[in-house]
Amino acid sequence: MPTLAILGAGGWGTAIAAYLAQRPEHHIRLWCANSERAENYRVTRVNDRQLPGVKIPESVLLTSSERAAIDKADAWLVAVPMAYLRETMLRFLPFVELKTPIISLVKGIENSTFLRPTEILGTIFNTDQLIVLSGPSHAEEVARGLPTSLVVASGDAGLAAWVQQHVGGDKLRLYTNSDVVGVEMAGALKNVLGIAAGICDGLKFGDNAKAALLTRGLVEMQRFGVANGASPETFHGLAGLGDLITTCFSQHGRNRRVGQRLAQGESLTEITKGHQVAEGILTARSVYERAKQMQLDLPIMTGVYRALYEGLVPLEAVQLLMGRPQRCETRPT
Repeated sequence: MPTLAILGAGGWGTAIAAYLAQRPEHHIRLWCANSERAENYRVTRVNDRQLPGVKIPESVLLTSSERAAIDKADAWLVAVPMAYLRETMLRFLPFVELKTPIISLVKGIENSTFLRPTEILGTIFNTDQLIVLSGPSHAEEVARGLPTSLVVASGDAGLAAWVQQHVGGDKLRLYTNSDVVGVEMAGALKNVLGIAAGICDGLKFGDNAKAALLTRGLVEMQRFGVANGASPETFHGLAGLGDLITTCFSQHGRNRRVGQRLAQGESLTEITKGHQVAEGILTARSVYERAKQMQLDLPIMTGVYRALYEGLVPLEAVQLLMGRPQRCETRPT
C-alpha cells in the first residue's frame, strides 16, 4: 500500500490527488504551501481557486507541514510551478532522511540557469531517483476521471515501471520513455506555442493558420530540443505532439488564453494578474535567450517572445512570419 506525497496543491496537484485517491490501496497526502489555504481545503474539500466543483476525497490527508507530507512516503509527486520550484523544494530539505523517488509533474525551464525540473530536484536532494510524468493532461479532465495517456520518463527503467504500476490505471494510461531531456523539453516548449495559438485565435485566423502553426511549431520544438540533447522521436509522441495539440486547442489552456488576450490588446501586466501561472511566459524568455546564444532559427517562438517582452503587436508578428522567404519544407533551414 504505497504512500504518495503530492507536493503542490494547485490545479494539477489537486487533480492527481483526487485521481489517485480513487485507488483504495493508496495513501495520499496533499501538501499546500499556504497553511490557511490548506485548512480551507481540508474543511471544504474543494480547491475553489483552481479546480472548482471537484471534490477532494476524504481519504486525502491535507497538510501544510513539510515534515508530515514527506515522512516515510514511498514517492513524491512534485506539482509546483516552475517559477517557484527551487525555493519551494528547499523547504523540504531539512526533513529528508532517505533518497525517495521524485516524480516531476513540472513543465518549464528555470530562467536564470536554463535547468530542467529534474536537474533542479536532483541537485537540491542529491539524488538520481528522478522520473518525469508529462503529456496531454488538463487537470480539469484528469480530476473527473476522463481517459488520459501520459509518458513516464526516467533513466532507470525500474523506476518508470514502478510509476506505471502505482500511478497508471484504467483511466490514466502510461507509456515509458528513457528520454528525460526530450520529455521535459517538449513539456516546456509546447507552452510557448500555446501562446502563439492563442494569438491566432484572438486574431480569428481560422483553422488553416492554426494547423500551420502547430506543424511548423513542432519543427521548432524538435530543432531546439535536439540541439539541447533530446531525441527527435520524443517530439512526435505524447509529450510533444500530443501535449502541443491539447495546449493549442483546449479551452482549459492557460497559455492559449495568454496569447488570445495579447491579440485582443491587453498588456502582459494585466494578463498576469490572478492565481494561475502560465508557464509559457517565462519559458519564452529562456528559450529566446538560449536560441540566440546557440544561433538557432526559431521564428515562431521568437515572435512570441517579442510580443510578450518587446511590445511587438501580435498582428505584426504574424506578418513578419508570413513575409519570410519561402523554403523547402524538408530541409533543416
